[in-house]
Amino acid sequence: MSKDSGMEERRRTGRKVMSEVLGAPYCERRDASTNDFNAPIRRLSEEFAYGSLWTRPGLDHKTRSLITLGMLTALNRPHELAIHLEGAVNNGCTAVEIREALTHTVAYCGFPAAIDALRAAEAFLREKKMI
Repeated sequence: MSKDSGMEERRRTGRKVMSEVLGAPYCERRDASTNDFNAPIRRLSEEFAYGSLWTRPGLDHKTRSLITLGMLTALNRPHELAIHLEGAVNNGCTAVEIREALTHTVAYCGFPAAIDALRAAEAFLREKKMI
């Protein structure tokens, strides 16, 4: 297997995992907005983030989702947080688990970051009729 065919296989796997985690509607919107400028980084996220990291043994997708929510809170990335809230629900996280993961960030990220993340999660979960 050539290096390119290995990368292409990892990309196919990554696209499948991305669709499972974030949902087909997200992937359809993403594909529709892919262009020459953003295609390289999107391809890299498919190959590396989803094709390599999300497929590693040792943690299930639900756990990876909760960790991702915590990291995005720490990094103050509300756009990505919104995307991964959908992923967390798709991966079986409950409203209580999401709340607790984000509440846990208070000690490590501070109240402002945790409150912003909780506010976003509350709006998302209300929209999904989970709270």
